[in-house]
Amino acid sequence: MKQVQQIVAKNDMSLKQVWQDKKVLKQEIVAGLTGFFAISYIILVNPMILKDAGIPTDLSVFATIISSVIGCLIMGFYANAPIILTPGMGVNAFFTYTICSTMGLSWQVAVAISMVASFIYILVAFTKLSHLLAEAIPQSLKSGITAGIGLFLVEIGLEKAGLIVAGKNSLIVLGNLTTPGPLLAIFGILLSVILYLRNVPGNFLIGIVVTSAIGVLLGIKDDDSVSVHLSRLADYHQILLHGDFSKLLTIPFVLAAFSMTMILVFESMGLLQGVLPDDRKFKKSFQASSVTALLSGALGTSPTVAAAESASGIETGGRTGVMAITAGVLFGISLFFVPLLAYVPQAAIAPVIVITGAIMMEAIGSIDMHDFAAWFPAFLIIVLIPLTNSISTGLAFGFVFYPILRLASGDGRNVSPAMYVLGGLFLIDLVLSALL
Repeated sequence: MKQVQQIVAKNDMSLKQVWQDKKVLKQEIVAGLTGFFAISYIILVNPMILKDAGIPTDLSVFATIISSVIGCLIMGFYANAPIILTPGMGVNAFFTYTICSTMGLSWQVAVAISMVASFIYILVAFTKLSHLLAEAIPQSLKSGITAGIGLFLVEIGLEKAGLIVAGKNSLIVLGNLTTPGPLLAIFGILLSVILYLRNVPGNFLIGIVVTSAIGVLLGIKDDDSVSVHLSRLADYHQILLHGDFSKLLTIPFVLAAFSMTMILVFESMGLLQGVLPDDRKFKKSFQASSVTALLSGALGTSPTVAAAESASGIETGGRTGVMAITAGVLFGISLFFVPLLAYVPQAAIAPVIVITGAIMMEAIGSIDMHDFAAWFPAFLIIVLIPLTNSISTGLAFGFVFYPILRLASGDGRNVSPAMYVLGGLFLIDLVLSALL
């Protein structure tokens, strides 16, 4: 009971109060460090994806870092929430492989589409629509979203660890356990779990540091690397403010903007409701996320979203905006030390992601398994988020099925009108996604 009261008290602390309490400040900084290292792969991975859209890789690194710095600072100072904002995995794939590759539009037009979608996101976030939509989502779906994102993190972590790989005769098979990377990851998982169970302060961060050190000593490092020179910062203007709105009124632009809006609004809403330790911080966090998404387009990258890896910092004790601010500062510092991130192998980051995902999956326990009409849509969210590699797709199926099954069970009157609207919108989004 005392521990619960301490957590509630931390949720209520202002940034000034955290700064004055050295013990809490230390916990928040450690949480920021943990969250940063858990999501730091985005600095290299996002540019590698956007490269296929035509954005120069090294300039994209600058855009990824700068948008993350701005997003984390806005989240920390405005919302006082422990959420890290970075260009999102999933939405960057939609940006590159759907808008640019499949639809044949330039990255400049894709940036314009992102900015229009983000502007609509802002309209939702700063009006009563955000509260209306958040209140309309039933608890079973909220728990399903949390668990689904958790399972998604487990999949991401296991993949980064090399413990699972794509199979020839099946979707996933066990990785090669005779190679150093997976073995190092198994050690990291075991070490991090033990530290977590023993309630060691900074457990996840210690796990990352120790596992990375062993990786360096054994010469274990990742194959993919991005060459970035600060001198190229002088050329950053080549992607800054380069959105092309000339196709604004064309059908492809409108359809892509609608789909991206659905991804931004509901992926962010679902993730924030899934990982925020204090629901009272949802509205401002949602608003901070929307503003940063718009700014990221102007900065020359795909939209920022709340990082699921924020949960690793929250599990380490992050409860306030100091965690986000710390991560933002580290993103800024990383601009000068990007090559050094090569010394933190994926095998060292993966254990934290896997354990965090496992902790989030505890949300399944709050779903009423005896109410199949409520449980099955949540089940679809849980399994389809990782299997489709898309949070928005998992949400779409869950939100479409929920009102239908409630009607089929004779309980349609207890479904809010907003849920019927959301189900319809997600159905439209699924149809458009199939056609794009």
